[in-house]
This record gives sequence, C-alpha cells and structure tokens, in this order.
Amino acid sequence: MAIQKQIDFLRTGFQKQFWVANIMELFERLAYYGQAAVLSIFLRDHLHFDEFEAGKLSSIFGGLIYFLPIFAGALADKFGFRKSFTFAFFVLAIGYFLIGATGIPPFSDLIAKEHLFWTLTAILIFTAIGGSFIKPAVLGTVSKTTTPQSKSLGYAIYYMLVNVGGALGPLIAYLVRDSIGISYVYLVSAISCALMFVSTLIFFKEPGGTEDAPGGLLKEKLSNLIYVLKNFRFITFLLIFSLYWIMFWQIFIIIPYFIRDFISKDVPFELVESTGAWSIIFLQVLVNRLTVKLSPITAISTGFALSALTWIIIYTNPTLWVIVPALVIFAIGEMTQAPRYYEYIANLAPKGQIGLFQGYAFLPIAMGWVFGGAFGGYIYKVFAKEAGTPDMIWLILAGVGTLAAILMWIYNKFVAHEKTATATVKN
Repeated sequence: MAIQKQIDFLRTGFQKQFWVANIMELFERLAYYGQAAVLSIFLRDHLHFDEFEAGKLSSIFGGLIYFLPIFAGALADKFGFRKSFTFAFFVLAIGYFLIGATGIPPFSDLIAKEHLFWTLTAILIFTAIGGSFIKPAVLGTVSKTTTPQSKSLGYAIYYMLVNVGGALGPLIAYLVRDSIGISYVYLVSAISCALMFVSTLIFFKEPGGTEDAPGGLLKEKLSNLIYVLKNFRFITFLLIFSLYWIMFWQIFIIIPYFIRDFISKDVPFELVESTGAWSIIFLQVLVNRLTVKLSPITAISTGFALSALTWIIIYTNPTLWVIVPALVIFAIGEMTQAPRYYEYIANLAPKGQIGLFQGYAFLPIAMGWVFGGAFGGYIYKVFAKEAGTPDMIWLILAGVGTLAAILMWIYNKFVAHEKTATATVKN
C-alpha cells in the first residue's frame, strides 16, 4: 500500500514535461561536467597555458555560463522554455565542437599560437551564451510542473538527475581521454547537446497554464532585472552564497592539478572529481527526507559547514585515500543545501517571474567561477608551484567555507525575515 501511494504521488505530483525537461538536463550536465572535468588539464597540459591563465579562461566560461542566466531567464519568460531549450542546445553543440577543435589538427593549425588565448575566449563566450538558457528553462519547468506538495521532492529529483550527468560525464571523459585523446571529450559533449536539440523539437511541450504563459513586453521583462537588484535581502543572500561556489569549483581546478602534480599522473582525476556526483545520486533523496523539516536557510548553513570541513580533513592528510571520502562529506553538505536553495528562490518568485528569479539563482555560481577560477589558479601557482607549500591551499579554502557559514548564520538571524523580494518586482 505504501509503495502504491508513492507511485500515485509520482504520477499525480509531476506533469509529463517535468520528466522530459529533467532527462534533457541530465544529458546537458553529462556534456558540461564531462568537459569541465578535463578543462583545467586541457588548458594547462594540452594547450600549454600556465595555471593562472588557465584559471582566467575557466573563469570566463564558467562565470558567463552561470551569470548570463540572469538575462536569459528574463528572455525565457518572454519567449518560452521550448524556444530557450532549442536555442541553447544548438549553440552548445557548435561551441563544444569548436573548443575541442583548438586542440585537434588540422583545425588547431589554423589558429596562431599568439592568438590562441583570445580565440578561445571568443569561443567560450559563444558557448556560454547558449548554455545560459538551460538552467532557467529547466528550473522554470520544474516549478510549473510540480504541486506545492511535490515541489521540494521535485527539486531533489532535479538535483539528483543533474548529478547523474555529473557522475557519468567525467567517467565518459576519462574513457575518451584515455583511449582517443583529451580534445575529443569536447566532441562527445557536442554530440550529446546535438541529440538534445533534436529531442527538444520532438518531445518538449511548453508547460504551464495561461497565467504563466510566455509573453509580456520584453522591455518590462528586462527592466525587472534592475528591480530585483534593489532588493537588499535577496542580493545579500546571493552574495553570501557565492563563497560556497568559490569552494566548490576548486574540485575542478585545484584537485586535478594536485593529483597530477603531487600524487600520480596515472590517477584518473576525472573519476575523483565525480565523487560528489556519485554520492548525490545514491544519497540525495535520503538526505532530502532527513532534512525536509529544516528551514531552507538552516539547511543551507548546515551544508556550508559540512563543505568547509572537507578542506580541513584534506589538510590533515592530503592523499588520494583521504581526498575521496572528504569529497563525499562535501557532497553531503551540497545535497543538504542545494535543493533547499532552489526551493527558497522559487518561493520568492511572483507569477510570471519564475525564469527571472531562477536566472538570478545562478549569480552565486557565476561569481564562484569568476573569482574561483582565477583565485584557484593563482593560489595553486603561488603556494603549490612557487612556494612548495600546497598544504596552505586547503587552509585557505577552509577559511572561505567557514566565513560563508558564519555570514549565512548572521543573514538568517538579522536579514532573512525581512519583507520578501516579490514586492520589488514589476508584474
């Protein structure tokens, strides 16, 4: 009987387009995390940039792909999620192919070495423009295709499926890098996005009722971006959250460098990077059930503290056998706070502004990449390569996480219960 109730809940609590959008997101994340798993090594060891230059390129791509959803979310509200998915997957397929082509003769022979940095910058910006439409469209669809009773579980399922892509992407990246070459990882990502472009045209239908239908004046949609920025409570929350993402992205920047330089070049660093994703696949729904009674802000603060603990553990013994379980702890912190974060943002969004607010939800991730890419490359170059003191890196990252947890506690005590953001947005 209990199993039947769960089946009935899954059938009635989620519309068909919920599952379609989440499956497409799974393949998009497979493409994204596959290339992200090798990006720092591809830039440093294959294209021969130093750590700081590679970090700046990572910051450009990662920063924009998560910053531009602020604007893409407004456009998704205007033009609809189906058109957003179509445009996004088309551009991503081309962009990932071009990134890989910079390291594959004869394509790479067409680019002068002195122009490679700026050529890659242009390609990464182009690719990020397409990728920026994915998240507002997916999360907007989740919000529109769930009930109040199923919404929290809906975001947990979304986050679990994202991490299926996050786990399989690095695994496929390792297999491709090991058998064909690191540049071809990007071609696999391009193929994945091309398949999702076709899938959008065939399977995805615009969700929602007439009250949330796409439309409205584009000028009004874009002007709402400014009004949201005037909300002190919302923006303060997002700025604090960006500290978490500075920590998170070091899994894809510092961890692969450290493994290659201080542990072994034979270790499949992509699989180490995917530790968190595999943990979330198996534990996300359980953790959601255990923490569902926590308020969103309390869950977020707890997640921050657990993730900060990760770097202290690694500092005590930075070996492969400690790094892997420490990343599991980081993942538990992530799965404690991440679904509740999206729930918190969704609850702030008024009707017709779901895409806009979910676009702003990615501002902390963008800031984490913008500062985290160059920051991670810089501290690794200074402390690990030049000073020969890589242990300092883990203490610095622990400090960032501790600061984030403290600031979120202050926010919860003094700011979180102020007037909601909905009052500042035009409808």
